[in-house]
Amino acid sequence: MKIVYCIAATSNSGGMERVLANKANYFARMGFEVHIITTDQEGKPNFFVLDARIQQHDLGINYVHNNGRGLLYKVLSYARKQQLHRKRLTTLLQKLKADISISMFDHEVSFLHQIADGSIKILEIHFSRFKRLQYARSGIWALVNRYRSKQDLHYARQYARFVVLTQEDQGYWGNLPNIQVIPNANSFAPAAVSDLQQQQVIAVGRYDDQKRFEDLIDAWAAVKQARPDWSLHIYGQGPLHDKLQAQIAQLGLADVVHLEVPVRDIESAYRQHAMLAMTSRYEGLPMALLEAQACGLPLVAYACKCGPRDVIREGENGFLLAEGDKVGLTERLLRLMQDAPLRTAMGEAAKCRSQDFTEEVVMTQWLNLFAELQKAHGEKR
Repeated sequence: MKIVYCIAATSNSGGMERVLANKANYFARMGFEVHIITTDQEGKPNFFVLDARIQQHDLGINYVHNNGRGLLYKVLSYARKQQLHRKRLTTLLQKLKADISISMFDHEVSFLHQIADGSIKILEIHFSRFKRLQYARSGIWALVNRYRSKQDLHYARQYARFVVLTQEDQGYWGNLPNIQVIPNANSFAPAAVSDLQQQQVIAVGRYDDQKRFEDLIDAWAAVKQARPDWSLHIYGQGPLHDKLQAQIAQLGLADVVHLEVPVRDIESAYRQHAMLAMTSRYEGLPMALLEAQACGLPLVAYACKCGPRDVIREGENGFLLAEGDKVGLTERLLRLMQDAPLRTAMGEAAKCRSQDFTEEVVMTQWLNLFAELQKAHGEKR
């Protein structure tokens, strides 16, 4: 089988890029021919290791160059880039003659399904239905996001199958006949789990508005008063780094709250901590939750759309909190810090829950989907 993935770039350290690397490597090990087509790689190296058999192609569209520009410039430039993108992608796909072509809901989403190269077109999304509305923009940008959110639903209908990550999100898309839930798989199968004795809490994600790390840092001011022997480590990078660092300094938390650079061996980092905290405004299915529970960590998270409700069983493998509930966040963190037997019980439950997201379980669902679509495709011919 020949499979093509379309994504902006593989140089980023985000969850979507990690998931793509895991899936592409799995299929390459199976002997499939895997191609990854990017638009904004700009010669940068892959953040996550890709199997040497995977073939990569960059179309050189560079949508990222529109960032920071005004609305009129973006509209005109985006139209030109879309035209060039479609032309170059069509040429490449017709040359590759893949069996399956998959859009990760990036810039090709509006036209990939229209390219006549003979491949079956699949769309997968790594955020929730309401992602664009949760940007909380105002004015003309709010109107743009509402329009684009409606367009997302239109595009989702056009593909042979539309894959979402959670049962929760499936409900938000309505009665789509082509929708299917396939969760992310664990990124690794750790040989050992955390002993939960390290007095450290971990958080992982990009330093941007989505992750709302400012809430976690605010909560830590109260945590420090009660448990100054515990520390918080936030692994990530992004535009809000300096703002978060200033907040840490202003609250007098520099000795207990640390912004850490992303690491490829995140498994080792999880095992050096006793629990994970997540304060996101929105998600798809957070890799941080899956990875942390695979390492036996209790989970404390805002119940944002989407993901936490599909992973955390309240009071078993972690705690779910209303979005923005910093008081509750503080209370749950302190409860786990002060109750070692509870930490242990939740950690064991988390490890058990992680078995529902093993690579074997999840990738079997993808293989079954491919087989089903190929059979239907063959019958139509």
